[in-house]
Amino acid sequence: MPATAPSCPSGSRSPSWGSTWPCVSEGSWGTALSCTSSSGRLGPKVPVWHTKMKTATNIYIFNLALADTLVLLTLPFQGTDILLGFWPFGNALCKTVIAIDYYNMFTSTFTLTAMSVDRYVAICHPIRALDVRTSSKAQAVNVAIWALASVVGVPVAIMGSAQVEDEEIECLVEIPTPQDYWGPVFAICIFLFSFIVPVLVISVCYSLMIRRLRGVRLLSGSREKDRNLRRITRLVLVVVAVFVGCWTPVQVFVLAQGLGVQPSSETAVAILRFCTALGYVNSCLNPILYAFLDENFKACFRKFCCASALRRDVQVSDRVRSIAKDVALACKTSETVPRPA
Repeated sequence: MPATAPSCPSGSRSPSWGSTWPCVSEGSWGTALSCTSSSGRLGPKVPVWHTKMKTATNIYIFNLALADTLVLLTLPFQGTDILLGFWPFGNALCKTVIAIDYYNMFTSTFTLTAMSVDRYVAICHPIRALDVRTSSKAQAVNVAIWALASVVGVPVAIMGSAQVEDEEIECLVEIPTPQDYWGPVFAICIFLFSFIVPVLVISVCYSLMIRRLRGVRLLSGSREKDRNLRRITRLVLVVVAVFVGCWTPVQVFVLAQGLGVQPSSETAVAILRFCTALGYVNSCLNPILYAFLDENFKACFRKFCCASALRRDVQVSDRVRSIAKDVALACKTSETVPRPA
């Protein structure tokens, strides 16, 4: 997940950019928050393929959960790096961690953008939405999102490597020469395409939706359907607003670092670390938002969990009955066998 440097979303151990950019998370408490957030997002994955939950919105939520789950797999390696003070896992894992971080950053922002466009179509073009907003098309959009993320994920994986930096082995993304040119270009491109462009698209979509919602009392001809439309729109809006609020500070700091502005005091470094942790807080909040704002999701999740418990009880009962039947059969057999005189 992006944090203090566009070269590595996980963070930066050193505020200096130089010829290479460090690529492992700085704050251990930020890593702990990320661990909590990633595991928290596992919840939305469980009931998504329930028939009633297989909607376009929930398929996009599943994509967010999948991206954070991949980040969860990298946390033991990042935590070990923090504890040891150097990268002990070699070149291949370094490339993998870097790639996963960038995939997470871009898939998260692109998926939130897709969710906003999906809401716009549902609210402003309800007739067209019947053909456009299908689960199969949402799955195709998710595949396209991962393909677009590969445009950045694959190159940074190639540029990433475990190198000796200041007498320590660091997991780095090495910027091509001349670094004075490519460093700012890389930082600006990451800032634009992972943050500014998605936020602009999201803002336009919600501006049009708000105007539509204010101008029409009934969108679909049914009050119940309208309530569902407005409820889901509110859910996506809150998720996007939390995302923008949590990520704006760290994105600005990352851009400033990419342009050569470095933290010049302990206070500035502390603020940078706080903003980094704030990015992790965003993912911590998302599962809570899904749980409290989406009534259908809560109902299906409870139904899914209860059904799982019921299936376990039935399986236990079947095993008990099977054992009892075997015991009764054995006793009956022993009684019918003639005893020797």
